[in-house]
Amino acid sequence: MIGPYVLPDDVFDALAAGEGGRPAVLLLLRARRSRNLLLLRRALDGPCGRAVEPAADLLAGVERADPEAARSVIDGPAFGTWAARTLRDCPAHGRGGCAGRDLAALTVLAAVRAAHPARITVPVREGRLGLPGLGTVTGLGAAPEALVVVEATAGAEGTPDPSAGNCRVRVLTAAGERVLPRDPSRPGHGWQPVAVLDARHRGLTLRLPLETAAPELPALETASANPAAWQDLLRQAWELLVDNHPRRAAELAAGLNGIVPLPAPARGVASATSRHAFGTVLTSWPADPERLALTLLHEFQHSKLSALTDLVTLYEPGGGPRLYAPWRPDPRPPGGLLQGIYAHLGDLAFWQERSGSRHGPARADAAWRLAQTRAHVERGLTEAASHVRLTALGTRFLERLAGTVRDGAGAGGGSGGERLARAVARVQAGDEAVWRLRWAAADDAGTERLAALWRAGRPAGPLPAADVRPATGAVAGPGPEFGRWAARQRGAERARPVREAADAVRAAPHRAQGWAELAASAAEEDRPGADILRTRTELVRDLFVRLTAQQPPTPPGPASPRPPDPRAPAAWLADAAGGAGLSGAGPAGGAVSPSGPASPRPCDPLALAAWLADAAGGAGPSGAGPVADEEGVPGRDSQARSARPARGPGCAGRGDPGEADPEPGPPSGDGLAVPAESGSGEAPMASACSPGPDPAADEGPVASAAPGPGDGPAAGAEPGEGRAPGQKTGVSMSQNARSPLAKTSATG
Repeated sequence: MIGPYVLPDDVFDALAAGEGGRPAVLLLLRARRSRNLLLLRRALDGPCGRAVEPAADLLAGVERADPEAARSVIDGPAFGTWAARTLRDCPAHGRGGCAGRDLAALTVLAAVRAAHPARITVPVREGRLGLPGLGTVTGLGAAPEALVVVEATAGAEGTPDPSAGNCRVRVLTAAGERVLPRDPSRPGHGWQPVAVLDARHRGLTLRLPLETAAPELPALETASANPAAWQDLLRQAWELLVDNHPRRAAELAAGLNGIVPLPAPARGVASATSRHAFGTVLTSWPADPERLALTLLHEFQHSKLSALTDLVTLYEPGGGPRLYAPWRPDPRPPGGLLQGIYAHLGDLAFWQERSGSRHGPARADAAWRLAQTRAHVERGLTEAASHVRLTALGTRFLERLAGTVRDGAGAGGGSGGERLARAVARVQAGDEAVWRLRWAAADDAGTERLAALWRAGRPAGPLPAADVRPATGAVAGPGPEFGRWAARQRGAERARPVREAADAVRAAPHRAQGWAELAASAAEEDRPGADILRTRTELVRDLFVRLTAQQPPTPPGPASPRPPDPRAPAAWLADAAGGAGLSGAGPAGGAVSPSGPASPRPCDPLALAAWLADAAGGAGPSGAGPVADEEGVPGRDSQARSARPARGPGCAGRGDPGEADPEPGPPSGDGLAVPAESGSGEAPMASACSPGPDPAADEGPVASAAPGPGDGPAAGAEPGEGRAPGQKTGVSMSQNARSPLAKTSATG
């Protein structure tokens, strides 16, 4: 039956709060299955249709004989990534190398599982024939393709008998024939099977292929993956999850469908989630059960949100295109920011439990990670509330999510208390300052205007807009100098005195680490302009450098004035950002008055920041100018907005007709490198407006980065996206589909 999906209010709210339970996961799984069928329909109707059709016909035949075998392939790790790549950027559909032909390799698994006779031509790459879910045939030489023949065991009446055991699978090329082992899970000459990992504990079972044969996914070879070690590690991680996170373990048992082993980065763990492969976790060797458990929780959050955004629209196009996410070293798109916030709810639950159950140094370590993760999520919520154009459902989604963070704020905090919170705040202030210096650039003309106003002793007026540059290629973290400073904060009682930090900036104004320390010190001492030093660091630095470079040199000697003080311009800017000095009489407060022609006071970055802050009118993080709240009143605290997003009128499917520790981490191909201190992370994810095969929950490769999130959909990009909030969502396959698979489309 063809019909629409309806997402009940209680299911939407439970998912928004971070969980959802097994029923919600099964609904998302069915919706994703229908989405994959729609993508198959589009592939059949597109330029790759002739290449796709033989495999689609085989899959339809398997579906008629054994629907579960067909569904296992449609739901599997490789199907969605294959379909998205074929629809987005098939490299050679007119030259014999069409990506649509790769569907044939996926359908072999369905035929074997259903004991369904089949003859299908499958592409061979570099002498290797990958059969996702089964294994890889090696040593095929230069053959461009192979004929795969599945011969089912015959029953008493000569018909295929699925209960009789294994099929006989033959691989024929121009050079000869290969016959796979009767049990394809066993290795053989030129045959590397896909291992199936099995973990059972307290009635919950997890069976996951260690997928090494899917050409769309960047996996290690089976021999390099060490399936026996993975099996032992998964068993221990599963026991940890079932014992300590039973509801989330039930979700994983219902929705996880595979692990793709990635090459190990230089240090730490690299993990990723593909938007197009629901329930598939890509990860390098996690080294210990705790790390694997955390990775599974984190990455499955990405899958849940990706599937949810097939059904609802959480944000509209526009808003800030490149936003700050404290778990990433690179600017994020709005969908990537939301993905990261949501994925870190899994980390939050994990460290909350660990900080309450561990003892000694392990407890202190878990408490630090818990506090840091909570600070990351809260800062991400602030950024989303300030810069993402949320729909009514998106506002409601963030409201439920923020409620989960608030409700758990006092639980499992571990040791450290206020000192721990101050240390985390210092690290986050320094990280944001370094991020701003790296990615944001103030307008030169605007900075020159501010310099002229400062020298004239006048208020700053509106701040110039900042241009946040896009990231290209692999992105490294803030570097070892920042990592060492951030690591020291865990044991520090307080920040460096702000005067010392200002002197260090004065001595080396181009050193990013000095500005990070100054931002952290100013925030801890609650100095005027502290917010501007953190959220417009690039503007304060550029203005300070411009002002100090134009000061006339003075001869050395006892009577010579002090070197320029970098705090003064910051305080001046903070005064302006707060609305002071609007009469045009100059900055308020004699202690931070700007230097003018008749007042050659040294330039101080704190004074500059305070002056800018008055001009910004209380701008939120990364803002350039006043921020209006829901009633249009400038200056509302954006942190309060993020903690309690205004409840919107939207609803989700009511039945009416009508989406680190401070040390830098390692590189990871398409995935985010997760530092050893942090435990989990996200990988790059393609925007839904350009669906593709990249295994990612985020966008753009990352190296030496703190863990972070994934990209979300753009309206109108793919089936099930871009609809009005709260409308009844249909993602079932079209009635006029040519393939018999049209009749297997699941309904909600």
